[in-house]
Amino acid sequence: MMSFLTAVLLGLVQGIAEFLPVSSSGHLVLLQNIFNVEEADLLFDVLLHLGTLTAVVAVYWRDIRGVIRGGFGLIGIGPDKGRTTRKNFNRRRMALFLIIGSLPLVLAMLVKDYVEIMYHSTALVSLTLMINGLILFFSDRFSRGTRTLQDARGFHALAVGLAQVLAVVPGLSRSGTTISMGMVCGFKRSFAVQFSFLLSVPAVLGATVVSIYNAASAGIDPAMLPRYLCGMAASAVSGYFSIRLLRYLAAHNYFGGFAYYCWGAGLIALVLSLIA
Repeated sequence: MMSFLTAVLLGLVQGIAEFLPVSSSGHLVLLQNIFNVEEADLLFDVLLHLGTLTAVVAVYWRDIRGVIRGGFGLIGIGPDKGRTTRKNFNRRRMALFLIIGSLPLVLAMLVKDYVEIMYHSTALVSLTLMINGLILFFSDRFSRGTRTLQDARGFHALAVGLAQVLAVVPGLSRSGTTISMGMVCGFKRSFAVQFSFLLSVPAVLGATVVSIYNAASAGIDPAMLPRYLCGMAASAVSGYFSIRLLRYLAAHNYFGGFAYYCWGAGLIALVLSLIA
């Protein structure tokens, strides 16, 4: 049975690694495979992701509210109906870009079964973590972009959405791949970070709805809920501060520094997997 300490540990790892570009899935796999940390069941996994979603909503609540209003505006309903102000135009533009960026998630569903096989290979996850470092390192060379919401185009949003699909591979960071692709597309650093986190909301919501159904079908042990909720709280709190930290580091040109961590962690994990 999972202890409170294990639940909190997994929650902290989820919250920190989900938003810092170092791959939460990769770190959880390494913890489970190398250090024999108990694997989370489906319900706990859902709650951890709900915790990180709570962190995104807490930091970007104003933007999310604007996107919702913009989404209603796209179909001609809601409080902004008939208004053509610059603010309403930007809200609708962001909502449209998030819809376009979310379309590639269909591809993630098609390859889900193949990707799950990778979770059992510590060496493979170690290698993809080092590849994640390469992505961060080279994308940082494209960090002089000035493109913002007004200058972005639909194909830029689609490219970032395709990068998000790559992150279903354990060891590749969702925030890292999407922010990196945004910078390659010429996005200003702050806009690349903002768009990446807003794009995570529909992705996490969609995955959560499916996972809740599957978790309910598999059965829920009420005795584990207090532990699971502690882990969820840990992921929410650590996720909130991780988002704040990443925004600060990206604004001060420290984004590429995470590449060195990924290379080091991946190399150590690879060595440990070979000698175990």
